[in-house]
Amino acid sequence: GYDDHLMEPFVSRDGQYLFFNNLNQPSVNTNLHWATRINDTLFHYEGELAGVNTPSLEGVPTMDRNNHFYYIYTGSYEQTLSTIYEGIFDSGQVMQPALVEGISRRQVGWLNFDVEVSDDGESLYFVDGRFDASGGPHEADLVIAQMQNGQFSRLDDSEEILRNVNTEALEYAAAISPDELELYFTRVKAPLNANSMPQIYVATRLDITQPFSSAQMIPEISGFVEAPTVAPGNTGIYYHKKEQDRHRLYYLSRKK
Repeated sequence: GYDDHLMEPFVSRDGQYLFFNNLNQPSVNTNLHWATRINDTLFHYEGELAGVNTPSLEGVPTMDRNNHFYYIYTGSYEQTLSTIYEGIFDSGQVMQPALVEGISRRQVGWLNFDVEVSDDGESLYFVDGRFDASGGPHEADLVIAQMQNGQFSRLDDSEEILRNVNTEALEYAAAISPDELELYFTRVKAPLNANSMPQIYVATRLDITQPFSSAQMIPEISGFVEAPTVAPGNTGIYYHKKEQDRHRLYYLSRKK
């Protein structure tokens, strides 16, 4: 079993696997872990993912339906000003890990600290976050990149598509439904402080060419909650919740 912090959950599109990272703190070696599904609320812990974990931070796993796996790795930031990596998931390991080129702002202090890939693998929903020596993020907004000629690049109209989502608050930890018509994410007021209470929101649209609607907080989810992930078949969402100083996995089923 697993009884440590469980953060940034992602359930594979076929429902077979749960990926997550342990506590995201500088004092801890944050690594990627995996588990196999037993039912909606029970998973069998398999251990750390092979092929990716290092003494630097690895976190925020996500995967498309073809097992193309994406995650955040901070170990090369000083050289690359980039943090989003990709690989191929197979039987508990990630093979051929490599930097995703072309989407970082490549500005010191700006860091992509979350990533979500669409079901078809053609879109990335990620975050631009601004950090400094005192910490952060001080700013955080969602961004969309599209696969073009075998490489991701930022959508020209990403800002327009997300104009009703991004605000003066911090928006991060996106999760996208298989049809890309529902966008779940975390929002928390800036600046962060000891009493900050992040909440989970959803925005919708009728067509993938349209902007998302103004986001609505999900009232059934309360407390210190972050990092939604869409359940297989869009039957609900998983997320992590901080309780008694421990982050745990929760599931909310969709209303029938």
